[in-house]
Formats: sequence, structure tokens, C-alpha cells
Amino acid sequence: MPHSTYSFSDVTMVISHPGVGQFVATGAGLGSITTIMTTDRTTHDVSADGSVMVSKIKARNGSHSISVQQTSDLNRWLLKLYNYLETAATNQWAGITIVIRSPQMQDLITSTGVSFQKLPDKPYQAQGQQVTWNLMAADIQQDAA
Repeated sequence: MPHSTYSFSDVTMVISHPGVGQFVATGAGLGSITTIMTTDRTTHDVSADGSVMVSKIKARNGSHSISVQQTSDLNRWLLKLYNYLETAATNQWAGITIVIRSPQMQDLITSTGVSFQKLPDKPYQAQGQQVTWNLMAADIQQDAA
């Protein structure tokens, strides 16, 4: 019987910005990555007589939700990048690129025009936690790797 296998350890994410460099995340300190497409690609307008006009919308904007351990190198790097962009020229704010690869699933996601939505919430309690960074992307391309 055919089967398929998935492993998060096969997923890599590269976050880069010309002013700060890049971070290659291969699992250490990384909890999860979620890519969310924001804009519906189609809408239907229904007239009084019931005829339907279909609109194709080309927008590929969306967001990435990246959960990381609060003590991880990735969390520290994201904070460093955020702090750099806070004081950098405005034209650098959306200069982040994110590339996510999952060879086993044949996924390749490339996001450009990426910017931070906000700083993550900061939990403090008896046990270490994960924090979630939300980044918005002007363009997300999803291809087969």
C-alpha cells in the first residue's frame, strides 16, 4: 500500500533583509510556520435577475505566522531585525524576503515585500513558552519545489 511521509525537520525557512543579512531556520527553536493568503482570488456579484458576474483578483498578499521558542536564536534574530527596521529609513520597512522549502511535499513558498505586523506577545510563566511573530507579505508565490 503506498504511503507518504511528512517531517517538519525537512522544512527550511530563510528570512533575509539587505540591511541585516539572513537567518536560516532548520528546526532549532522553531515551533511552526503558517502561511495565510489574505485576499480572496475571486468574487461573485449577483444582479437582481440572478445573473452572476465573476471577478478574478490577482492579489497574492498574505501573512506568515512563525512560532518560536522565546529563548531561541531565531527569536533573538527576529527582534534584532525588528529593532533595526524601527529606526531604518521607511523604504527598508518592507524589505524582508521569506523563502520556505519543504522538498518532501514539493513546496516552495517565496514571499517578498514582507514587514512585521507587530511585536509578539511576551509570555512569562513557570515553563518556557513560544512566541508568535506575525509578518505581512505583499506577494506570496507558491510553487512546486
